[in-house]
Amino acid sequence: MIKFYFHPTPNPAKVALFLEEAGLSYEVVPVDTSKGEQHLPAFRAINPNGKVPAIVDTDGPGGREARVFDSSAILLYLAEKDGRFLGRPEDRPELLSWLFFLGTGLGPFSGQAVHFQYAAPEGLDYAVNRYRREAERHYQVLNDQLAGQDHIVGSDYTIVDMSAWGWLGRASRVLKNETDPLTAYPHIKHWFERVDARPAAARARAVGKDHAFKKVNDDETKRALFPSNYPPAAE
Repeated sequence: MIKFYFHPTPNPAKVALFLEEAGLSYEVVPVDTSKGEQHLPAFRAINPNGKVPAIVDTDGPGGREARVFDSSAILLYLAEKDGRFLGRPEDRPELLSWLFFLGTGLGPFSGQAVHFQYAAPEGLDYAVNRYRREAERHYQVLNDQLAGQDHIVGSDYTIVDMSAWGWLGRASRVLKNETDPLTAYPHIKHWFERVDARPAAARARAVGKDHAFKKVNDDETKRALFPSNYPPAAE
């Protein structure tokens, strides 16, 4: 059994898609990051970095319980264990390269673009421009890669496609375009529509819908999501 520590945000969405595509048995464990549950000692024992997603595999290597955190690490771990969605052996270098491009580039810059456009105080025009333009640059790199092919790596649907789906599903917020955010990236748009039409994608979007996650963006939420912005209380 896999315990899946989840909040309805882009990085957990990637793992939800894999679990649904693979048909693996899993239990959703909600972690309400707006309430600060990611900072509780019980969760920090699973992910010392205090971020979702994370998993605990009760049937890990050698039959031992295994924890895995960071969405890219989880995708790679599950795909290697399950034996699917890794593409052809000759595509392995490309798969790793694009998986980490998404995990260290497109994802983080998209996240920072969202933060500075929606959550940061006004007047930080340099930061808004910096992260928005870098997100757009990463989109263009991926758009060029998808020209003339159905999948990001090789001819197979892989964990790289699942990883990209997680963040590109939030393109409207990253690019501040609610109507047609991917119009400037036609190859991404066509690829995304194909992935998003998969039955597993609909099931992945439904994960966690039965839990009432906090939606109010109050001071508690800001302190939970951005603790480094607040100095520790004086003793």
